[in-house]
This record gives sequence, C-alpha cells and structure tokens, in this order.
Amino acid sequence: MSRSDYVDDCDDSLAMGRWRAQVMSAIRGKRGQKLLRDLAEALDAMPEKKLIANELKANGGYCALGVLGEKRGLNLDIIDPEDSETVADQFDIAEQLAREIVYQNDEASCSWNSPENRWKYMRNWVDEHLMKAKQEHQ
Repeated sequence: MSRSDYVDDCDDSLAMGRWRAQVMSAIRGKRGQKLLRDLAEALDAMPEKKLIANELKANGGYCALGVLGEKRGLNLDIIDPEDSETVADQFDIAEQLAREIVYQNDEASCSWNSPENRWKYMRNWVDEHLMKAKQEHQ
C-alpha cells in the first residue's frame, strides 16, 4: 500500500471503472479545476523545479500538493500525508482527487526518476487535466 492507498490487485474491473469515473469527475469539477489552476501556478513559481515523493514536505522539498499547501499557507507539519481524507479536506477537493494526485506524484512519475523529472511529469499532468476556459463555459 502507498500514500495514495491505491493497490495493484484490482480484480474487480467494474469497481475500477467506477473509481476512475469518480476521479475524472473530481478533476473536471469546479473545485478540482481550481486546484489544478492553483497547482500550476504554484509549480511554476518554484525557484527550483524539483518535487519529492512520500511526504508533503521534507528537508526543504515538497511534493506537488505540498507546494500548493505551502503557497496557501497551510501548516503542512500537522497534516498526515497518508490520511487522504484529511489531505482532501485541507485542500478542499474530493478524496478521489487527493489520492490521484498523490499517486501521480509518488508512483506514476516513477520514483526512480530525478526530482526534476518528477516536477516535469506533474506539471505536464496538471496541464493535461486543466480544462480550457472556453470548455468550462459550454
């Protein structure tokens, strides 16, 4: 098990499909899109384009959500990075989206990659999921 609480042994394809639909709904929703816009801005503002895995903040580094939390003035030291319910609540997003971002940051970006490559991966992931202003008003 990981910080995202995702597991590798998903034998129920219907449950997986429902979960993926919930994740995509959270991404497309108003709160999800706001988070992605804010996250893009926070990532772009980083002086050193590097992200860590497995923690919101450690040794002067941040994961993707940690960067945004720092920008928003959240006390990251009191948020348990493995408690996705609390993380979601603190960032005002659906728990499914919190888990997805953590998964993308920690696991999908290949933890063996450099912190710089993790930043590039996450910045690209955010861009891929941001809806353009025109689409949001349709």
